[in-house]
Amino acid sequence: MTVKERRAREKAELREEILDAARELFVREGYENFSMRRLAEKIEYSPTTIYLYFKDKADLLFSLCEETFSRLVQQLETIDSLATDPLEGLRAGMLAYVEFGLKHPSNYLVTFVLPHPTGTGESDRHLCPTGMGMRAFDCLHQALAECVRTGKFRKLDLDKTSQVIWAAVHGVTSLLIVHPDFPWVSREDLVGQVIETTIEGLKA
Repeated sequence: MTVKERRAREKAELREEILDAARELFVREGYENFSMRRLAEKIEYSPTTIYLYFKDKADLLFSLCEETFSRLVQQLETIDSLATDPLEGLRAGMLAYVEFGLKHPSNYLVTFVLPHPTGTGESDRHLCPTGMGMRAFDCLHQALAECVRTGKFRKLDLDKTSQVIWAAVHGVTSLLIVHPDFPWVSREDLVGQVIETTIEGLKA
């Protein structure tokens, strides 16, 4: 390994260390109470070092969300490429969304539950047309459109119904993460029922 390659690897590793620590702080303290100084103390580097990688806490939050959306999109696009039936593809995608959130609760909380800043140029950049968040939503939108096109579902308002499906899977995911001690029925049964109830309400 050359000196240049080693430095690049060390830089990438430090960036990941900063993001991992930031994720923990965002979950514990929220966006408003998060500070770059606290983050620097946590990783035992100076704040100046962090600013070499991220310009502010909004940039940190954006990077965390993009990372989460990117991983989710990879799973959803893989499911879509392997699906031989549009309805089964949609069902598998909904289940994958929930399982992703339950497997990566801190990532999910930061991306989907933590209140994000509003009224700034950094707000919801991942939901711009070229952002990874919009790409994740497009996976759902396209899967739904294919179900309608093939007659699996009746004619629907695709934008509205895509948001309804997202609301359903987000609801069960966030509840299971935030309230793990509630006496839920078996997780598998609960998630399966949410998915099937949603799908049954859309069929032709």
